[in-house]
Amino acid sequence: MEHTPPESEDDDDDLGFTYRTRKNGDVEVLHHGQLASTLRGAKARDFVDEVEECDFAEGQAIMARLTGNYKRGNERTARNHPRNRG
Repeated sequence: MEHTPPESEDDDDDLGFTYRTRKNGDVEVLHHGQLASTLRGAKARDFVDEVEECDFAEGQAIMARLTGNYKRGNERTARNHPRNRG
């Protein structure tokens, strides 16, 4: 069953994450529909408990941290660095 955290009024909060729980209790975290991470056991149960208690933006941030797919604030700086200009 696929879960999307409650909708947000601000589109900036939507990072494209959803999650689905498997029959065996595993949780798959999806980013734009593609599998990004799988949680099992206690980690999966803790994740579901935490995400169900928070709002949309917090849920998106939790899933981003779990998958390692989040903005670090240095993307523009890195793109403009001399070694990355090509």
